[in-house]
Amino acid sequence: MSANLLWLIAAATRDTLFMVAVSALIGVALGGPLGIFLATSRKGELFPAEAANRILGMTVNAVRSTPFIILVVAIIPFTRLVTGTSIGTAAAIVPLTIATIPFVARLVESSIREVDPGLVEAARAMGASPLQIVFKVLIPEAKPSIILAITLTVVSLIGYSAMVGAVGGGGLGDLGIRYGYQRFMPEMMLAVVVVLIALVQVVQSTGDLLSRRADKRGRKN
Repeated sequence: MSANLLWLIAAATRDTLFMVAVSALIGVALGGPLGIFLATSRKGELFPAEAANRILGMTVNAVRSTPFIILVVAIIPFTRLVTGTSIGTAAAIVPLTIATIPFVARLVESSIREVDPGLVEAARAMGASPLQIVFKVLIPEAKPSIILAITLTVVSLIGYSAMVGAVGGGGLGDLGIRYGYQRFMPEMMLAVVVVLIALVQVVQSTGDLLSRRADKRGRKN
C-alpha cells in the first residue's frame, strides 16, 4: 500500500475519532441527566413527574426506533441549519449526537434502576435530599454499569460513523466507500475494516478495565 493511501487512512481515522469523541461527549452530557431523570421520575420516586416521564420516554423511544441511516436523511434540513452543510465531518456530528442522546439515556436509566432500592431508602431515612441521593448513592453505585454503558455507546458510534460515510459524512466509512467500493480497491476496504476493529477493541478493553476498577464489589479487601 502506497504512502498516499496510508496518509488517507490516517486522515480518515482522525476524522472518525473526532466525530465519535464530540458526539459521545455531547451525547453523554445530555443523555446522562435525561437517563437519571427517567429513572427517578415515576410515581413515588425521587422526582415524581409522571407526565414528563411519559412524554420524554415516548420521545426517546421514537428516536431510538428510527434506523440511523433514515435519521441522517430525515434531519438534513436541521443539520444544514446547525452546520451550514449536510456533508462532511462537522455535519455528521449532528445526527450522531441526536442518535446518541436517547441511546445513552436508556442505558443510564437501566444502570440507575439496577441500584439496590434499599440503599435509597436508607439514605432517605437519614434525611438525605433527592439530589444528595442521586450524587452520593445512585451515581456512585451505578458507576461501573454507567462506564460500560458509555463504552457501548462509543462502540456503537464507531459503527454509526462508518455508516454516515454512505452520505458523505467523511471518516473511515467514506474512505472505504470511495476507494474500497467505487474504485475497486479491496486492500483499502480491508484496511478500513482492520482499523475499525482495532478501534472497537481498544475502546472495549479500556471500558472494561475502567469498569472493573470502579466496581467496589470486585476489589479485594
